[in-house]
Amino acid sequence: SNPFEVKVNRQKFNILGRKTKNDVGLPGVSRSKAIRKRTQTLLKEYKERGKTNVFKDKRFGEYDTKISPEEKMIRRFALERQQNYGKKNIYNLNEDEELTHYGQSLAEIEKLNDIVDSDSDTEEKGTLSAELTAAHFGGGGGLLRKKASSGQQDEEEEKPKSRKELIEEMIAKSKQEKQERQNRRESALELTEKLDNDWKEIHTLIARKPPKSERKDKEVEKPKPDEYDMIVRELGFEMKAKPSERMKTEEELAKEEQARLQKLEADRLRRMRGIDEDANKKKPSHVSADDLADGFILDKDDRRLLSYKDGKINLENEDEEEKDNEEEDGEEGGKEEDESEEESEEESANEDEEDGAADSHSDLESDVESEEEAAGNKERKKHKTNENESHNVKELDPELKAPTSELPYTFAVPESFETFKSLLAGRTIEQQLTILERIQKCNHPSLAVGNKAKLEKLVGFLLEYIGELATLDSPELKAIDKLVLPLYNLCQMFPEAASDSIKFILRDAAHDMEEVIEVKGRATFPGLDTLIYLKITSLLFPTSDFWHPVVTPAFIYMSQLLTKCRITTLQDVIKGLFICCLFLEYVSFSRRFVPELISFLVGVLHISLPKKQGQGYTVVHPFTPAGKNLELLLVCDKQDLESWQKQHLPLSTVTRLKEANRTEINHMRLSCIALCFDLIKKSAVLYESLPSFHEIMRPVRILLTQHVPVNEYPEKLQEWYHSALKELETKEKHYTPLICEKKKPVPLKQYTPKVVKVLEFGRKQAGSKKEQERKQLIQRHKRELKGAIREIRKDNQFLARTQLSEIMERDSARKRKVKELLGSLATQEGEWKAMKRKKGK
Repeated sequence: SNPFEVKVNRQKFNILGRKTKNDVGLPGVSRSKAIRKRTQTLLKEYKERGKTNVFKDKRFGEYDTKISPEEKMIRRFALERQQNYGKKNIYNLNEDEELTHYGQSLAEIEKLNDIVDSDSDTEEKGTLSAELTAAHFGGGGGLLRKKASSGQQDEEEEKPKSRKELIEEMIAKSKQEKQERQNRRESALELTEKLDNDWKEIHTLIARKPPKSERKDKEVEKPKPDEYDMIVRELGFEMKAKPSERMKTEEELAKEEQARLQKLEADRLRRMRGIDEDANKKKPSHVSADDLADGFILDKDDRRLLSYKDGKINLENEDEEEKDNEEEDGEEGGKEEDESEEESEEESANEDEEDGAADSHSDLESDVESEEEAAGNKERKKHKTNENESHNVKELDPELKAPTSELPYTFAVPESFETFKSLLAGRTIEQQLTILERIQKCNHPSLAVGNKAKLEKLVGFLLEYIGELATLDSPELKAIDKLVLPLYNLCQMFPEAASDSIKFILRDAAHDMEEVIEVKGRATFPGLDTLIYLKITSLLFPTSDFWHPVVTPAFIYMSQLLTKCRITTLQDVIKGLFICCLFLEYVSFSRRFVPELISFLVGVLHISLPKKQGQGYTVVHPFTPAGKNLELLLVCDKQDLESWQKQHLPLSTVTRLKEANRTEINHMRLSCIALCFDLIKKSAVLYESLPSFHEIMRPVRILLTQHVPVNEYPEKLQEWYHSALKELETKEKHYTPLICEKKKPVPLKQYTPKVVKVLEFGRKQAGSKKEQERKQLIQRHKRELKGAIREIRKDNQFLARTQLSEIMERDSARKRKVKELLGSLATQEGEWKAMKRKKGK
């Protein structure tokens, strides 16, 4: 043994009593054993990796020694008959089996009926003739040899035929055969047609229809169709789904709407200027049926001179009157005429039918309106004027003037608030909505680059315009209500611009309140415009968010209004109750607790009571327990109490409260008390799930049960009082008693020594039997996994060496063959050069 192939595994320390394994290893021997084993197993599988043909002997009883050979044959024959029983050859139409050879029956071949024709031996079907063989495969010498024939000796003396003659003879024979085949085919077709005609003549004589009486007797009742068949037939006749048109994008819809409005605006301007589009069109004169049109003469030469200008066709019009008209109308007139010429045929047909109604403002009708709505629009718009285009109308004749109340179809976005205000001034609310809608459609952000910035300015203009409407002596609340819809649409298109505008308004209102507090020491409730802005905020933005960049500042501002603004007049009470209604609307989804709301409602009930010394509740700012405004909502007149009826409190009452008499003011006070009862009821429903509900509503319950003079109020007001009180008293208390947290009891200290197990490094710690088995399994799994990975790596290396050796063998074989070819070529080249040198000598 070679000492260099022996590996000695030395240990660092000799431990007594430990048996060492594998002190001496033989890596060479183990490597050779592994290679031999892989050669017998892995290499064999690698070489047979593409082979799938494995023979299996399935003969009956082949390896069974208990069965004799005769029995094996009999059983095999029986099994073969069983397998073939019931199977028929799909290509054999006869019931009896018939043996064939190349498609011919063996029985027919044995009869020997085929007569051999010696003349056609060379032209049998599927064989090549001697001439063809000699012409194509005979070579150059074969064409010059004579044809071998045993019967005729004279042909030997004749001269051999040339290649050209043989080919011509062969072509002539093929043409002759082709002509004969065509003649046979034509004769067969003629005979077939003649036979068909004869059969038709005979068939008419043979055919005879039986009488109806016999047919009725022979008729058999048809079976009724099955339900399944009926459903299948119905499905066949059902309408199939047809593909619908593609949904248009927002940009395409905006472009279509802009084009429609531009066409309508051009038509409106044409009618306003009195230009009749159909005046220049010649109406066809009546022509009788007998007229031969003999006197047809062209009125004038309509031909025009064709020219090009700036790369485009320029048609010069020779009519001087039209040129003058174009110069007077200017650029705008030319554009309007071009747009009117591009109108569709349907619109022109409608204009022809409604020539008489050209001045009836039909252009204000939308495509979807019914005739009744259109008629109503015409009557409403007769008495309105159009200030923007009055200067254009004055230039025309009085007879050609169009009504000035007609609205243009295209509008530009105003650049300033004064322009926007003048655009809407003197218009009805319907016209203002139409103008805002057309401004949005004609200046959609997808139509031009700067339209987005212009429409964002429009949001601020519209909010400022709503504020001006609210600050009028008689605020137009109905108009404001309808203007919220276009404002909402703009807010959906530009949420950032709308939020910035609302925040700017709220910031200014908060700063004004702080300045008033610094100057006067107390704040007052804002005007009607600010209250409307707070209401619009709840319509434009979500109020249920925990934090919102617009709603949260509005929420804080309203809470400051209820706590900082002093209550001195009845208008202040109405404004405060309006803010309370807004609070309930803001927190209707989130159910957020608003302490300012409950405190203000307690204060409203407090100022509706007569002065008393004993109280069981506390009043917070802005209300005071004593003062001159203590009985602000107290009503002592019995006639006013009896004449009061249920009514709502509109915001418009804030402005016209100064003009009201004493009775109306008392009715307002009772309406405020009724509204307060309603708000208490809604608050109780909203906050009933709070754990501290009864403590929060305790001052309200004390006021309702002990201090409010219910018997003096009208019956309707008493009903509201009882409904609010019932809502408070029906709520049950849901208290969970306070319990100390359950903890594990601390054990008493004992003096038993605690044994701590010392862990020895490098040794497996003893444990339970299951744990030891589990650790052993884990250790064994790791060892097996490492061994498997090592074997797989060695297998891959073995296969890589095998593949490399195959490649090297193929390369060496190829190089050897190439070398042999080059050597033979060099030998031939040398011989050829030697022969060439000999010939040269």
